[in-house]
Amino acid sequence: MNPLEIAAVMLGLANVGLLVRRSIWNYPFGMAMVALYLLIFWEARLYGESLLQVFFFVVQGWGWYLWARAGGLAQPVPVRWMDWPARVASLLAVVAVTLSLGWAMHRFTDAAMPFADAAITGASVVAQILLSWRRVENWVLWVAIDCGAIWLYIERDLHLTAGLYVAFLLLAMLGLFQWMRAAQSGEAPE
Repeated sequence: MNPLEIAAVMLGLANVGLLVRRSIWNYPFGMAMVALYLLIFWEARLYGESLLQVFFFVVQGWGWYLWARAGGLAQPVPVRWMDWPARVASLLAVVAVTLSLGWAMHRFTDAAMPFADAAITGASVVAQILLSWRRVENWVLWVAIDCGAIWLYIERDLHLTAGLYVAFLLLAMLGLFQWMRAAQSGEAPE
């Protein structure tokens, strides 16, 4: 077993567990996890996933800042729903990133599974941005992402990481229900 993968799995569980609780302290765990996964995914020739970790690192720093501004240092951050135009725009962004990145990796690299890799990458970019903005719909995307990632990681013999994504899937479903409840409770964002 790869010790980096074991460490990344442990950090990932802490990260998402804290996210479900709307705790700002998820960010240090998440930043450490993505730093390790950058190396793990590059070695597995999942270049989109590897470069996605750089994006995650930067956006997690941004999210940490936004959540701190929203009062997240003292209590769980408030969350809310998106409107329909924002939902449609988010889905179009996922499709655009998936198709363009998938084509580029297929054409210019030896990526193992370029379009599957690109789909997970594109959806993850949008989901992470929605998470930073504290939108409930981020969890819907994470559920879909986790389902695809489990399959992709099994195909690439990253079984511990696939197991982590099974846990992420369960936590994403829990996060969705908890954030839905928080959004319906009348907590006003900002």
